[in-house]
Amino acid sequence: MAAALQPAPAMPLALQNISLKHLGTEIQNTMYNIRGNRQPQGTVHGPPRADSPLSGEPQRQEQPSPPEPSATGKDPADSPKPTAKSFLTTNLIQKAKCQNSFPLFAEGLSRNRTAQEKALALEQQVLELTKELKSQKELVRILHKALEAAQQEKRASCAYLAAAEDKDRLELVRHKVRQITELGRRVEALEQERESLVQAVSLRERQVQELQQHVQLLMDKNQAKQQVICMLSEKVTQDFVQPPQQPPVLPDAADRNFLSQQEKMEHLKDDMEAYRTQNHFLNSEIHQVTKIWRKVAEREKALLMKCAYLQAKNCQVESKYLTGLRRLQEAMGNEAHESSELLRELIQEALQWEASETSVDGVELSPISEYDEYGFLTVPSYEVEDLQLLAKIQALEVCSHHLLAHEAVERPLRERWAALGELTPSVELKQLLRAGVSREHRPRVWRWLIRLRVQHLQTPGRYQELLGRSQACRHPAARQIELDLNRTFPNNKHFTCPTSSFPDKLRRVLLAFSWQNPSIGYCQGLNRLAAIALLVLDEEESAFWCLVAIVETIMPPDYYSKTLIASQVDQRVLQDLLLEKLPKLMAHLGQHRVDLSFITFNWFLVVFADSLISSILLQVWDAFLYEGTKVVFRYALAIFKYNEEEILRLRDSLEIYQYLRFFTKTICNSRKLMVIAFHDMNPFPMKQLRQLRAAYRERLEAELRELEQFKAQYLETRASMAPVLPEGCTSEDEGEGEEEA
Repeated sequence: MAAALQPAPAMPLALQNISLKHLGTEIQNTMYNIRGNRQPQGTVHGPPRADSPLSGEPQRQEQPSPPEPSATGKDPADSPKPTAKSFLTTNLIQKAKCQNSFPLFAEGLSRNRTAQEKALALEQQVLELTKELKSQKELVRILHKALEAAQQEKRASCAYLAAAEDKDRLELVRHKVRQITELGRRVEALEQERESLVQAVSLRERQVQELQQHVQLLMDKNQAKQQVICMLSEKVTQDFVQPPQQPPVLPDAADRNFLSQQEKMEHLKDDMEAYRTQNHFLNSEIHQVTKIWRKVAEREKALLMKCAYLQAKNCQVESKYLTGLRRLQEAMGNEAHESSELLRELIQEALQWEASETSVDGVELSPISEYDEYGFLTVPSYEVEDLQLLAKIQALEVCSHHLLAHEAVERPLRERWAALGELTPSVELKQLLRAGVSREHRPRVWRWLIRLRVQHLQTPGRYQELLGRSQACRHPAARQIELDLNRTFPNNKHFTCPTSSFPDKLRRVLLAFSWQNPSIGYCQGLNRLAAIALLVLDEEESAFWCLVAIVETIMPPDYYSKTLIASQVDQRVLQDLLLEKLPKLMAHLGQHRVDLSFITFNWFLVVFADSLISSILLQVWDAFLYEGTKVVFRYALAIFKYNEEEILRLRDSLEIYQYLRFFTKTICNSRKLMVIAFHDMNPFPMKQLRQLRAAYRERLEAELRELEQFKAQYLETRASMAPVLPEGCTSEDEGEGEEEA
């Protein structure tokens, strides 16, 4: 309340010499005085005194404004005193008025001035007028700002006077205090900025001094060089003025020398013209040869594409032929002995065919090699003849799709990966990873993805430390690791060849991980995860950190624990998603009481390592290392969608189980599978996946607790019951007594 009884805030001290009531008149008088002083006069006027009036009218003294109602009883000494800011504004106005007049030509100018001097004087006068105009514009701008400030103060004073209660006035005062605080902050910020600018200016000055020193050094060098040039010039001039004494040359010898030189020049000119003509001819020939070479290269490319297309068609025809033989064999059975024998011979002959032969022109087609680029068998060896035929059909289909997709898909994708610079998380990178990484870029991309996952766990020398620990002390899981080494990828030459170094690398990686994560140690399936990492990265330490990234950061906790609880949860989540995405297929499997977890459990545990062919498997891993376990669910659903029609045609549970054992190996169109996984299975929100996992984990944990209770009750019951021997049986103690006797 005491703040509300204070007098109304005075007007800005910078404007105390200007009346708010007659502010417009004051500005008009000032501008009139400025224009009046610009009129040309006959004599030169000196600058007016500092005490001269602001305008031609008599100087008026402002009357003090009547006191405010709230200021009654206050001493005049309490009114605010003018500050340095108000004096600065007043001095600025007076200085501008003093500069209003400029020196003119005196009437007594000499009559003998030339026109050039008069023009120079006029140019000088124009410059002075321009400067004066700029100063007057600055004065007008200052006056405008003063007018705006006065209007704001007037509005604030009116609002203060119009306030009905002291509470409103107190709020106005608080508002002004807040404004003052804000202005103080701005002043502090400007002061800090000024200090930074001063520091920058001092730094610039030091740089300028260094540059000046450098310039001075260069000038000294230049001066020294100029002196050397002058000395050389003087020497050349002296040589021209006083040439050195030479032996006299006979006129006949000089003429002969000149003629010989002229003749040589003519010969050289003829040679140059001949070389120029020859060069022009050779250039035209090179141009023609280049055009022919380009046409031949384009034709060769077209022929290679046509050859690949024809080879793909040949693989498709051969695959259809083998499929027909297989279905004919299934349909005939053992009805006709002669026909079945002929059919068996045809199948044996088809299995011995080579995928490609050398043509008459000597053009070698791309054969189906025994192993792919990562060492996996392209045609798996089966003992059953039917499965051998199926494996050959699958290899032909893979070759056909590879040849057809090479020009249309793989080459543009390889060019996009080559054009991609530094790897950064982005939508474009996600799309490229889903489409697959080319073989030459895959190790670099995987190392970057692994580093993103384990950078908070990775420390220098950690892998070597774990290796040293595994050599110093035998881990309990070492025996199981040794047993699983020989079972790792029996269809890959890198793990079956006796001279290969991959088994030893895999052993060291698994032992190091068993010490890295003692809560897991070793679980069956980790050997295949580490083996895939070794095949791609070809470095033990990189493969080790890839295994750490999968087990400890990508997969949920307890995925590879003794209970495998998280793995069981994912199987139940997959059942729910299959019911949602593929209801027709699930109804068919439910009708025949087929439990898919027998097939899909291993998919999730080793991320399809034993299920898909290597080209599709590594494409799945490309996206899996970046996006996580959501990719595994997408591809599991896509695999069933890919083969849905084939499964629906099966009418027996045993036949369905037999088909599900190897049906993933029949998938050869990676692009189609990718489109199903990332487009046909949408929407696939991660929130839904988390909710399903949480719900099923809670249920599974409750079931496990209930099972533990049943087990405990059973053990208590057995412990409370006394052992009862049937009639005619003796106890072990009695038997031992009889033997001793």
